[in-house]
Amino acid sequence: MNIKILVAAHKAYQMPADHNLYLPVHVGKALHPELELGYQGDNQGDNISAKNSSYNELTAMYWAWKNLDADAIGLVHYRRHLSLSKQKDLATILNQQEVENLLSKTDIILPKKRNYYIESNYKHYAHAHHVEPLDTARAVLVEKYPRYVPAFDKVMKQTSAHMFNMFIMKRPQFDNYASWLFDVLGEVEAKTDTTGWDDYEKRVYGFVSELLLDVWLDTNDYQYTEVNFVHMEKQNWPKKIANFLLRKVGMREIQ
Repeated sequence: MNIKILVAAHKAYQMPADHNLYLPVHVGKALHPELELGYQGDNQGDNISAKNSSYNELTAMYWAWKNLDADAIGLVHYRRHLSLSKQKDLATILNQQEVENLLSKTDIILPKKRNYYIESNYKHYAHAHHVEPLDTARAVLVEKYPRYVPAFDKVMKQTSAHMFNMFIMKRPQFDNYASWLFDVLGEVEAKTDTTGWDDYEKRVYGFVSELLLDVWLDTNDYQYTEVNFVHMEKQNWPKKIANFLLRKVGMREIQ
């Protein structure tokens, strides 16, 4: 089975050893043509590489959708991987045989859901970002994809979601998702003015897309299996928890 898992990266980093399965992609290559990482650029063929500052790792997804021939396509990040283990070790992330075994039983592989416990997905987003683009996404669904609206409202009320734009999908499901997602995000982009927003908040379409994945899954009743999400670097959990609480009361985060 021809499977390609894109590893979105904007800088040099240690990559998986299996170069047949994992494909490092330099995201935003069009914005930094002088930077040569030795990875596949997302600026070749039909692409949206120049939108990386607002679409994040989705520029790699778009490039794969338009240019890559594979039976299944996945997306992970240079520091974030999918694994059957919980070890912070590239040697234990999903390998070819494991992915094939999982895809023999289902069409989609996802990281386990992230739980927010004390607030809904919508409230968490509103505390962390400008919420207007998320509201705009709902309006776009009402106008163009009304059958997705019940799932959108359901997902916004839930307290957990499949985050980080990480997945592995068989090609038919991937094409279906990409076609729907980029159409919705394009409409949201056309209706959103980010003038005056800082660079972090301008990454808006990447942020909105994280919550749209479960909307798409729920509406189409797609079956999936979950594996572990592994962050390869040590995380400052006290700081992350403090920032979570500060956002909730409308205060500035700890830098």
